[in-house]
Amino acid sequence: MDFFFPHDQYRKIQESFMKQVYAVIQNKGQLLAHAPTGIGKTASALSPALTYVLKQDPKKMIFFLTSRNTQHLIAVETLKKIKTKYPTNFVTVDLIGKKGMCNQPGAELMSSGEFIEYCKGLREKDECPFFNNLRQKGKISAEAQNVLQKLKQESPLHVEEINSTCFHADLCSYETACLLGKDAQVVIADYNYILNPHIRESLFKRINKTLSDCIIIFDEGHNVPNRARDLLTGTLSTFILENAAKETQAFGFEEIANDILAIKVLVEKLVKEKISEDKEEIVVKKDEFFKRVEAIGNYEEIKGNFDFVGEQVLEKKKRSFTASVAAFMDQWLGPDEGFTRILSKKISKIGKPVLLLQYRCLDPALVMRPILQEAQATILMSGTLTPLEMYEDLLGFDKNRAITLEYENPFPAENKLSIILPETSTKFTSRGKMMYEQIAAKCATIVNAVPGNTVVFFPSYALRDHIYEFLRNKCDKTLFLEDTAYTKEQRGNLLERFKEYKDQGAVLLAVAGGSYSEGIDLPGDLLKAVVVVGLPLARPDLETQELITYYDKRFGKGWDYGYVYPAIIKILQSAGRCIRSETDRGVVVFLDERYNWQNYKKCFPSSMHTQIERNPLPLIQKFFLTENI
Repeated sequence: MDFFFPHDQYRKIQESFMKQVYAVIQNKGQLLAHAPTGIGKTASALSPALTYVLKQDPKKMIFFLTSRNTQHLIAVETLKKIKTKYPTNFVTVDLIGKKGMCNQPGAELMSSGEFIEYCKGLREKDECPFFNNLRQKGKISAEAQNVLQKLKQESPLHVEEINSTCFHADLCSYETACLLGKDAQVVIADYNYILNPHIRESLFKRINKTLSDCIIIFDEGHNVPNRARDLLTGTLSTFILENAAKETQAFGFEEIANDILAIKVLVEKLVKEKISEDKEEIVVKKDEFFKRVEAIGNYEEIKGNFDFVGEQVLEKKKRSFTASVAAFMDQWLGPDEGFTRILSKKISKIGKPVLLLQYRCLDPALVMRPILQEAQATILMSGTLTPLEMYEDLLGFDKNRAITLEYENPFPAENKLSIILPETSTKFTSRGKMMYEQIAAKCATIVNAVPGNTVVFFPSYALRDHIYEFLRNKCDKTLFLEDTAYTKEQRGNLLERFKEYKDQGAVLLAVAGGSYSEGIDLPGDLLKAVVVVGLPLARPDLETQELITYYDKRFGKGWDYGYVYPAIIKILQSAGRCIRSETDRGVVVFLDERYNWQNYKKCFPSSMHTQIERNPLPLIQKFFLTENI
């Protein structure tokens, strides 16, 4: 089979991967692929999928799904190259969240739920000019038809290019993109467009498709389990209740506001009765909230009143806390199997006590099962999809239909030096000033020896800050700190400033699982080393304990699936920032004694080729010395 491949030559393994993808699509199968950086996953998945659609079944549609908007860029550029290289005619739609495509001022400030209601209200009252301009007398307007024709001719386009064209034509970008989707062969979008059943059905209705028409490719698939669980999770807080009561009073619904305040009181009483002074959280049963609400009044009637007020609020404002309370009450009555209900007391960022009631999903397969059963093909790929068996279990892949592939790292082994330095530990019992200073000294020795930029990843921001107090006096290089308060633009600016130090070398202090541990590329001389400090094991809170218990019951691997592997995935993602191409050379150091323990060491992919070294400085110096010979 000759694939529509964007490049002149296949990389190692690439042709085999593409043939496998094509076969899975042809056979209506399922594929999980651990494919490290360098294989060229995007082209290897899109090329055979597009070839199948254009040559075999033009009624099928490809959904290329990502967890970050930055990853859309690679997919769009790949498709642009295909269209330039071959005499093909296909249409691509690049979609982000509806809110992110909205031309209404202030839309970006709303939560997703609030925006949906706000958008619905504007449309129903004919108060959105961008939406109204799409049609005249029930038909697509002449201006919209012209824009659609222009977008088809210029496709593939990045979402920013689609937004710009629609904005200048005073058209709704999202609605225009959906109209374009009726003629599209490829849709590039966030996971939610397929994972969320409400969003999925809404989109399918617009583009006249069903799941059986779709070839679904999940990029960076290690993110799918958490995203799927989050979709079915609901939260109610005293903060939300307080604001809902104020909101309802302001709209003149005094009795309904009193019901909201009564629910706030019952949550406070629940906490007082159930959570002792030495604890922060407890698992509660459905009835412990339901029956107390019933003591105030009929549960469904109260929820209906909140829905009514929420609708009134959203006609005047862009968000409604009361609507959020109603949505949570609806979720709370959901099934018990695969879920847990947690009551907790927390401290907010501004130091104020907050009480939380959560209905948390434990089983991502509840979201994935209909997709796997109905789609033409489902492909999940990532550079850290190990162990494959875990993802097969957690997401509910059919073991009779699913194919699992684990590819070796294609880059020359001599270009990467991976070291385990087992002399410190960030485990709770080891923490203290003496250990922080020792870790800082080890980090300083390493980064000072690296002829260029280094990123150091920590398990948490708090631990990073403790170690920074010692590191800043020991490090010879400029230090940059990741900041959770930074906007997307500020994070980008920090990264650009860090890149400018590639010759003299700087150090970025970041967090495993944070903004810089995934989705950023620092190829060539932009990054020479990564140091992973400690293990980013989840806080052993109730949710983690419930996950371990549930996964143990389902798969007999609760500890691994719920605790160990999620931390290993974070460290492998962090380590993966180093060596992004076959010509890159770099050092990765895992700094913690536990990396030498068998139950953690076994989690590393065989291609990692780690070596244990208590004095890594000579090895690092020799590695970079040979680079210049």
